[in-house]
Amino acid sequence: MWAKVTSIGLKGMAGYRVNVEVSSHVGNDSIKIVGLPDAAVKESKERIIAALRSLGYTPHGQKITINLSPADQKKMGSMFDLPIAIGVLGSLHELDAVIPADTAFVGALSLDGAVQPVEGLLPAVLAAKTLGVRRAYIPFDEQLPQLDFTDMDIIYVESLQDVIGHLSGRSHVSGSRAFFEKKPEGRKTSADTIDFQQIIGHSASKAALEIAAAGGHHVLMTGPPGCGKSLLAWSFPSILPALSNEAQLEVLSLYQLSRVDHPQAGVPPFRNPHHSASGVSIIGGGQYPKPGEISLAHHGVLFLDEIGEFSKKTLDMLRQPLENGSITISRTHATITYPASFILLAAMNPCPCGYAGSNRHYCTCSPKQIHFYQNKLSGPLRDRFDINLSLVPVDFAAEEGKEQERESSQAVRSRVEHARARQYARYGAEIPNGRVPYDMLMKTSPLSCSQQRTLQELLMKEGMSNRTQIKIIRLARTISDLEGSTYITDRSIEEAIKLNRPGLSRESVFV
Repeated sequence: MWAKVTSIGLKGMAGYRVNVEVSSHVGNDSIKIVGLPDAAVKESKERIIAALRSLGYTPHGQKITINLSPADQKKMGSMFDLPIAIGVLGSLHELDAVIPADTAFVGALSLDGAVQPVEGLLPAVLAAKTLGVRRAYIPFDEQLPQLDFTDMDIIYVESLQDVIGHLSGRSHVSGSRAFFEKKPEGRKTSADTIDFQQIIGHSASKAALEIAAAGGHHVLMTGPPGCGKSLLAWSFPSILPALSNEAQLEVLSLYQLSRVDHPQAGVPPFRNPHHSASGVSIIGGGQYPKPGEISLAHHGVLFLDEIGEFSKKTLDMLRQPLENGSITISRTHATITYPASFILLAAMNPCPCGYAGSNRHYCTCSPKQIHFYQNKLSGPLRDRFDINLSLVPVDFAAEEGKEQERESSQAVRSRVEHARARQYARYGAEIPNGRVPYDMLMKTSPLSCSQQRTLQELLMKEGMSNRTQIKIIRLARTISDLEGSTYITDRSIEEAIKLNRPGLSRESVFV
């Protein structure tokens, strides 16, 4: 006899429909799985037979062939246990229910018939929704958010018997809300503990970081040791708006695929890899590619402290994802693309000893050492930073008595959220100014003739690249959004030039 059941396969974050075809006929007891299964899929036949026997089903005297279609795609993991078991029962006429083609099954089986969560469960569910699946049977996983889709029913099951009973109409499976009552509260992250109000001084740097948060702009902070670069970076997530439901599901999917504990629900991720991290751990990869730090920072922040200590090869690997918002990893077994749209915060010293240009400490570095240290950041990589900040130590005596002037992260975040709302409404999608395509930016916010002339003259005078000019326009658009202006103002362009090219004075630009 023959049966067909739908499941979902994964290729990175992308999913594809897998048809589990089961054929059984009288013969020697055997189960054969074809369709490029990996070791975990091949071993599923032992788990399935044990689970069926624990429920009273005994497929004796049957030769069973299982085909996982499409046959040219590698099938990996234990997520096909549940659909294979349902297909086997259907081919043996132990399950009389008619299973529609738009019903999918995902889950691993224990020997006693319990349905267990699997790696990549959330991306599989999101892929099923994209593929037009109307009902999905999945195991409950307390690490996942509650999934409420208008066009797809999610049926949470605890055992194979639950699935059989629900398909046959003999039993009712508890709704998702009953399961999620057991879910523990989210954990706090370390980034939540630092508020902008706790940081003394650095008012100009805080204002620049507000602009970066509002528009999704990359920031390079340079300054001597102990001047507050890391403190500002660790407080930066506190002014970012909360993730939307769609963004949250995307972030959690990446964390599931990488087998890393995901951050608190709704909080933008903050990744801080050490400078000894390898290029593979930063970018992603491996024999079977996994997401790296840049993908784990998707919709959040990647902080590279002491960026000058990272290897030059690793840093240059960041150029593509900084520009495209994604990373493509090619290996012998697969070519996979992961999203990597993040805000890059980088901090570095001006020289190896850290005190070049300081009035308080003597610099022990030679000009050659300083030049070599600065050249660890290549020109193309430096060109991708929207904001360049030069920090100096805080004069605590001058800041005494100014506690009331320091704004809280909540107040700053409110302005950032309003600026983001303007951008999303203007572009019709969740695209910040730092990521918007140039043609869309110019279509929605055209420059005046005088503004175009000013930027063209600056481009020729300073030898700036076209990329730098576009970044200045994007920065100006964000500054205008924070001001509530419909158009890009002259003042916002002036401010954007100062942030991107801090060495230029107003007189050298606006003559």
